[in-house]
Amino acid sequence: MMAKLVDAVFGCRHSRYSFPVTIRGAKPRPQAGALTGTYVACLDCGREFPYDWQEMKVITSQAERREYITSLTHRQAA
Repeated sequence: MMAKLVDAVFGCRHSRYSFPVTIRGAKPRPQAGALTGTYVACLDCGREFPYDWQEMKVITSQAERREYITSLTHRQAA
């Protein structure tokens, strides 16, 4: 509870990430990994973010998520 309050006031810049993690098999994936199958975690606050291996970048915003999904549909249509 207190950590959420501090994060709301000061926030985390998410400047340090873990190495990308890909979970294979029938195990349930973390929500961050559900989009791309791979995710990274902020080493400061622990928040997880989807990671795109093709572009080698972290997907942090909703706009980037929509763009990623759009690019996937274009790749599958081609």
